[in-house]
Amino acid sequence: MLAIFDVEGVLLDAEFLPILAEKINKQDEIWEITRKGIEGIINWEEGLKKRIELLRGINYETCTEVADSLRIMTGAREACHALKAAGWKLMAVSGGFTIMTDRLREELGLDYVFSNELIFKNGKLDGVAINVTSDKAKSAIIKIKEWKEKKEDIVVVVDGANDVKLFDICGLGVAFRAQDIVKDLATVTLEEKDLSKLIDIINTHYGLKIQLQTIA
Repeated sequence: MLAIFDVEGVLLDAEFLPILAEKINKQDEIWEITRKGIEGIINWEEGLKKRIELLRGINYETCTEVADSLRIMTGAREACHALKAAGWKLMAVSGGFTIMTDRLREELGLDYVFSNELIFKNGKLDGVAINVTSDKAKSAIIKIKEWKEKKEDIVVVVDGANDVKLFDICGLGVAFRAQDIVKDLATVTLEEKDLSKLIDIINTHYGLKIQLQTIA
């Protein structure tokens, strides 16, 4: 069994680039491009390049400081730990960056993370290497084949229009506090801002009895 998560808005209760943009008072411009990308109004890859261009020159320390400050979503630790304890594999597929996803692998026990990478020159933000496109399923399939996971045994939890192709490769698609287009394509929606509620959805769908455990 495999659970695949989006990161910003799902495993993390924040969007990295808009918060970073506040450091140089460009948050309104960044949010506008971010919103259009999430809603599927503009090409996601082009939107990402535009946002990075607006932020070019921010120093590395500021980027890491913001990345480290991003809050993990309510219930994310509990949900991930419960699934791991039940023998599941966990994957994250993010349009965000290794600078923010590396710590999640350790903190949430993720087996694999696909994400993009910020490029720095002389300690300043200079560009982006896009490894994950708006077709996130292309990335996920690499590990799904390697792990020999069956479609019906895969759960996907996402919130944005750039995530919906992941629904094509899963048996249970969960729209977590999501855009309307995502809700329309999902198997089930989860509006409560508590990712631990995912365990009830999984138990109901698969007839399982995965237990949540209190995490100190």
